[in-house]
Amino acid sequence: MRQARLVETRREGTRVYYRAAGEEVCRFVSALGDVGRARLAEVDQILRAIGAGSESAERVTRAELLERARSGEVVVLDVRPVEEYAAGHIPGAISLPLEHLEARLGELDPSLEVVAYCRGPLCLLAPEAVATLRARGLRARCLEDGLPEWRQAGLPVATEPAGRSRRDRPATAPARASTRSDGGPSRSRRRARSPR
Repeated sequence: MRQARLVETRREGTRVYYRAAGEEVCRFVSALGDVGRARLAEVDQILRAIGAGSESAERVTRAELLERARSGEVVVLDVRPVEEYAAGHIPGAISLPLEHLEARLGELDPSLEVVAYCRGPLCLLAPEAVATLRARGLRARCLEDGLPEWRQAGLPVATEPAGRSRRDRPATAPARASTRSDGGPSRSRRRARSPR
């Protein structure tokens, strides 16, 4: 992919970080996945077998998530690694990587439904997070797709300045996922109701 100039890289110490070279690459990869799912029955069978198929968990549409997040009815969890969250996330989402979910479950308000998202419909991070949350008695669902599809739909995407990740903030303080009149993310925050 690097030789085809579909990804860009940056090196930090011994790590190499990759990202799509542009929005057109994201659209291409998404379209390729759609073609695979439409043309190959085996793809749906594999997705169901690994728990990522559309029948494996009830999904939340982007429109429903926007509406419910604006009214403060849900906590939106980004379960991707912190670096991906910092590069771009749904406004109001809380960074809670899957690897830290078990340790931080107590920070979630049990009175609110959780909507988890990750890299897209073929990524297993959100379905695994939802399974963990449900096993602990929380109401949880996955977003119908992931951040790449959210971005492609023209919906707002927020970024965190370097060193300002939300990973150290409690997961019970979701921000409203609203937009300004110019389409940018709103800065308004709303504290979640605490159980009494």
